[in-house]
Amino acid sequence: MKRFVLLDTAPIPNNGGALCLFEYGEDFVIKLEGGKGGQLMNTRMHGSEDALAAIPCKRIAARAGARVLIGGLGMGFTLASALQHLGADAEVQVAELVPGVIEWNRGPLGAKAGNPLQDPRARVLNEDVAKILQAEPRSFDAIMLDVDNGPEGLTHSTNNWLYSLDGLSACARALRPRGMLTVWSASADRQFSNRLAKAGFKAEEVQVFAHGNRGARHTIWVCELK
Repeated sequence: MKRFVLLDTAPIPNNGGALCLFEYGEDFVIKLEGGKGGQLMNTRMHGSEDALAAIPCKRIAARAGARVLIGGLGMGFTLASALQHLGADAEVQVAELVPGVIEWNRGPLGAKAGNPLQDPRARVLNEDVAKILQAEPRSFDAIMLDVDNGPEGLTHSTNNWLYSLDGLSACARALRPRGMLTVWSASADRQFSNRLAKAGFKAEEVQVFAHGNRGARHTIWVCELK
């Protein structure tokens, strides 16, 4: 009988909480310490994380020297998907706030996603993605955000800025002409769609299965600069 085996705990900076990495049979699971919110992610269900990168990267793959930014390393599946769909001269920058998550991806989690951090096109920074967005205007062909449970921060309250009008406007300024933004969420949010429009994006809500072609669905906002 499978059971959850705690492998490690990683403090969340400036939060007071922590993320917990569990082994569950052949899979790995990340939960918020104390059980709040249940499973945040696991290695068995990552269809929507794959799609978060596949959708924009397929559209920009032909651009020479494409440069993309991923907010949130998670279990590495979004990074792996971006690398799969981009060319040899692309650069994929990942901002991850929790140092422990980076170490997990260099360790036990790496093989599950195909060890994307070993790809020379990938660069991971232990940094708040909000700081990168504000420091690098017109720098990215695509930005992919999966830093929390969606527009309402669960693991880190300061994530709320990223989903605010100011945060989304910062995303728009960080994009190159014809740039794309995709945002992952556990559920739909009409108010968030309205904020995207105010920030200068033409946005579409896409429902994606978490695993295979049935069961739970997640929402991805696919956005283009107007």
